[in-house]
This record gives sequence, C-alpha cells and structure tokens, in this order.
Amino acid sequence: MDIKEPLRFYIQTRTILGLTATEIHEELITAHGPDVVSYPTVQRWCKRTKEGIMEIEDNPRSGRPVTGPTEENIQEVRSLIEQDPHSTYDDIEAETSLSRGTIETIIHQYLELRKITSRWVPHQLTPDQKQERVNICKENLKRFREGSGRLCDIITGDETWIYLRQVRRKQTNASWIELGESPGTVIRRSKNEPKFLFCIFFKSTGPVLVHAVEKDKKVDRFYYINMCLKRVIKELNKQRPNSGLKNMKLLQDNASSHYHKDVFDYLKNEGLYLLPHPPYSPDLSPCDYWLNDYIKRNLTDQKDEKCLIKEVTRIVEEIPKEEYRKTFEMLLVRMELCINNHGDYFEHLMK
Repeated sequence: MDIKEPLRFYIQTRTILGLTATEIHEELITAHGPDVVSYPTVQRWCKRTKEGIMEIEDNPRSGRPVTGPTEENIQEVRSLIEQDPHSTYDDIEAETSLSRGTIETIIHQYLELRKITSRWVPHQLTPDQKQERVNICKENLKRFREGSGRLCDIITGDETWIYLRQVRRKQTNASWIELGESPGTVIRRSKNEPKFLFCIFFKSTGPVLVHAVEKDKKVDRFYYINMCLKRVIKELNKQRPNSGLKNMKLLQDNASSHYHKDVFDYLKNEGLYLLPHPPYSPDLSPCDYWLNDYIKRNLTDQKDEKCLIKEVTRIVEEIPKEEYRKTFEMLLVRMELCINNHGDYFEHLMK
C-alpha cells in the first residue's frame, strides 16, 4: 500500500487541529521511525493545508508515461529541490510518481546537480588576512625549495583539550542491528565532564613532548616558557647531541601565550627561531589538521587523569615515524593549495 496519501491526510488533519509542523513530524517519527518522512515535506504539506489546498492525491497525468525524464518531470524535480535544497531521494519520490532511478537520472544527467555538505570554516577571513596567508606560504615554500629550510628541522606544538569519555562521530557510532531492534544511544557530553589540557610537540621523526597541564593552571606566557618550551629545548638537545638547536624552527599558532615578546626573547636567546605562521590558519598547522584528531580517534574511555595521560602518551609514541614524516610533507602541499586558492580555506580541495 502506498503510504503517501495516508501520511498527507494525517498531516492535513493535525494541521487543522492546530499542531505545528515540528509537532506533527515528531509524532510521525515516534510512530513509524526516523525515515518515514522528512521535516521539510511535513512543513510543505502543513503550508498547503493552511493555504486551503486540500487535495492529497497525486494529480492525474496523461500522455507519455510519468516514469521517464520528461520535461514536466524534470521541472517538477527542479521545483522540489529549489523549495528544499536538502531534499533526499526519498522525499522527492514521496512527492512525485517517479521511480528512484528516474529521479537519479534527472538530478545527475539533466539538472547536473550533486549534493555536498556545507563547509565549516574556522574564521571569516578578510582580504588582508587571505593575502597574508598567501605571502607567508610563498615565503615558507621558497625557503624549503632553495634549501635554506628543511622539514626535518621543524618542530611544532599546540594545546588541545582531551576528555576522559570519548564521543565518536555519528558515522563511527553506526552499527548493524536486527529487524525490530532499537538502535543504541550515545549520550552527549555535558560542559562539566572531566577534561584535561595537553601540550604536545613533535617533529618529522616523532614526538618531543607530551605534557598534561596541571589542574587549575592557565597556559600563559610564563607557563608556556617554563613548563613547555624549556622541556622541549632540553629534549631536542638530547635527541640531537651533535647539532642541538642548529637550524631548528618552531612552528606554532598565534595564541596570546605563544605570541608574546617574552616568548620571542626566550626563543631568541636559546637560538630557536620561529617559522612564520599566519593567523586563523589551523589548516596550516600539523597539530590541528592531523595529530589532535588522530589522538582522539584512537583514544578509548579512561577512568582518571593518570590513565588518560598514560594512554595519550602511548598513542603519540606508537605512531609510526613514517606518519610523522608524511604529515610534514603534507604541510608543503597545503601551502600550495592555500596559494592556489588565493589565501582562502582549502579543505574542500583536498583529495
């Protein structure tokens, strides 16, 4: 039995009784499951009812069969998508008498459309900020190409918050269930769930420092120098007994604790210089575009801070050296993409 007409009649009736589209949609999901009908479809039929359009049957059609990509069908699909750009195949199928295959043909071959997710960007860049990103990327690439800089001489680091309880992405939480079985649930995090701040530094050959910030401590310039940079420099000298900090460059973001005169003076006195890094550019920071996410994807729930520190350290230390090397090579690719995209964010161009 075609469920479209009973659904439309139900939506029409509940609208007349004064229920909102949201309330009707929630009722239908409760009764029939999340895939019964989309919210935009419910909203559209509520609007039709309020406008006095009471017909719930599909309009009769004559002439050429409605299952093919006729001009009329193409226009109907186009109109539905223009009304609701988020429409699914099921939504369009429910609103028309067309088969799934015909709908796919119309969308891809005739309308030449594809569905993509809206891009998330960390900051709305100004023209000046885009130009600064281009200039710094060109400057850094020139340094590497001319041989005055080497990827193996870069050390990078940043802070990141890590929770005791891990909440995976929606795709990761998907699981197979038997017919009639209810799906599992995942509890959202509350803002009060325990989390801890980590400072992690690494280079192309592996980790240099994994430091858990002490409770109730703020990473200001003093903490950053004394508890992070001094330890980093000590470890670098240990890892490089012959060359020490010679030719080493620090890549860090422009957080206030990093971008302070006291920090610059300390690094200069130690002979560790900064690699230029544009503001609002997590897409050009290996910590942001790789390591932080890698840790959280591979981390399981931990019972306390001590276990969390131990597990985070283990994950960082067990990453193959080849992965660290490839991450820094990817930095050069990302600089090229930034230049080619005129300084704008470029994640959507990554293959």
